[in-house]
Amino acid sequence: MAEITAPGSGEAATRATEEAAFYHEAALNAAWTGSRLAIGALSFLFGAFAFAYFYLFSSNGHGMWLPSSTRIPSNHYGETITGLIVVSAVIQTVGLQLIKRGSKRNWFMIAIVTLVFGLAAVSLQVNELLNLPFQPGQSGFASVFVGFYPVALVSWLAAMIWLEILIARSRSIPEISFVEQPPTYAQAYEVQRFQSALSGFTVVWNYLAIVTFIFWILFYVR
Repeated sequence: MAEITAPGSGEAATRATEEAAFYHEAALNAAWTGSRLAIGALSFLFGAFAFAYFYLFSSNGHGMWLPSSTRIPSNHYGETITGLIVVSAVIQTVGLQLIKRGSKRNWFMIAIVTLVFGLAAVSLQVNELLNLPFQPGQSGFASVFVGFYPVALVSWLAAMIWLEILIARSRSIPEISFVEQPPTYAQAYEVQRFQSALSGFTVVWNYLAIVTFIFWILFYVR
């Protein structure tokens, strides 16, 4: 593999190569750390809604947690939205393993399906929020529902934008680079950074799928 070289003496070229390797390692660590920090921050965010749910459910002040006047939204929405997100997370995990084995083309098709499923879930959630059978503050259940799902909606949409960026980035990387060692350090670094970012996305998307499934049980199954 050809090294990254800089004009000048051999010492300068060696220093440039070492600096490039250092920044590359920092970028890989940043992708790993950033995805885990995002999960931690989201856990605090969604944990607030879980606390509100169980607190209001257990206290049920004046019987206003779920009075008879509050109708639960159709479970068809909940099942479809949750199913789309969970299935897309599963196939994205499969796709990650495929691209790690060198099959960029198969991953690309799976990523498109993941993106379509995610955007479909976002669209259905928007439609559900616009047609709720209750007012936002009508009961404790309604308040937590209207608080949680817009936040989850923004999280799903942000994840899909992240995936779209990754899909766009992948178009500039030759498929052969995922199969054979690229000829230069710069190209090898590009592949490794892409795979690191894709791994970070997959972890976050799986986390969001788990959260979505848990809250579907709370709101629709109970």
